[in-house]
Amino acid sequence: MTPYRFPPEWHPQDWLWIGFPHEAEEWPGFLEPAQEQIAAFASAVADSGQPVRLIVRDEANAARARALCSSRVTLETRRYGDIWLRDTGPLVMLDGAGNRRARRFGHNGWGGKYLMPGDETIGAELAASAGLPVATAGWVLEGGALDVDGTGLVATTEQCLLSPNRNPHLTRSDIETRLGEDLGLTRVLWLGDGLLNDHTDGHVDNLARFVAPNTLALPRATGADDPNAAIYADAKARAEAAGVVVREVPSPGRIERDGRVEPASYMNFAITTRLVVVPVYGSPYDAEGVAAIAELFPDRETVGILADAVLAGGGSFHCASQQMPSLQG
Repeated sequence: MTPYRFPPEWHPQDWLWIGFPHEAEEWPGFLEPAQEQIAAFASAVADSGQPVRLIVRDEANAARARALCSSRVTLETRRYGDIWLRDTGPLVMLDGAGNRRARRFGHNGWGGKYLMPGDETIGAELAASAGLPVATAGWVLEGGALDVDGTGLVATTEQCLLSPNRNPHLTRSDIETRLGEDLGLTRVLWLGDGLLNDHTDGHVDNLARFVAPNTLALPRATGADDPNAAIYADAKARAEAAGVVVREVPSPGRIERDGRVEPASYMNFAITTRLVVVPVYGSPYDAEGVAAIAELFPDRETVGILADAVLAGGGSFHCASQQMPSLQG
């Protein structure tokens, strides 16, 4: 039997699923601008020539999306809670014989903090709608907790995967074994903590992203008051000690809302077939951050899109999307 593998995000994609904000209580004071920013993201990808399936909650939500989005964006009405399809959507694997299958995991509301009806079922529903066989593993894992380079190497954080609020019965060794059994991942790069005040307990997709085999993009602290300077330095040291090539990107620096440090990161970029979409926050470092990421993807256009309202809900563009890898490429 040909083994299945978890392809990297730069593998060609047939379409991109994106979640559209709908619950005002989850976006107090930010629902409308968050919808506008997600619509801008979806439209940019669709207008680049890649199909986008924007997931909406009901007809009123769909009407709002239609008014904001490019006509190239396809809407699908589904039952879901939050928009973070990176975590709740299907992780699609490929084999070498032209087959795809979806893997799902247990979902407990990001460690019991954000339990919303539909989030535990949307992944299997999307997989079924795409005609994919889907299997659910017997442990809790969100897709944003992992980033892969396509060779079997995966990056994650100790803060999230070793947190007792996910799988208290599993050791580090147990988790490494399960990553191998369930996703075909053979080597784990354990980073330490994720960003300060990250709602997800430190998902790696807000800290570190593979941009090529064995090559990891990491933020570089900007400004004397960057709240994550020590976290970035620790991640770089761990990656280099593991023999991983590090490419640094300036961070947005210190971003606050109502006196609270926000987990703003350019690392939450979404890689699509023709386009890389980088979240920006009105930081003086936005242009530099987008330019640095563009250098990492010379075969794609790179754009920055404002995501400060999306961040108010706890994530950004990568968190809100999940790709369908193509059988070609």
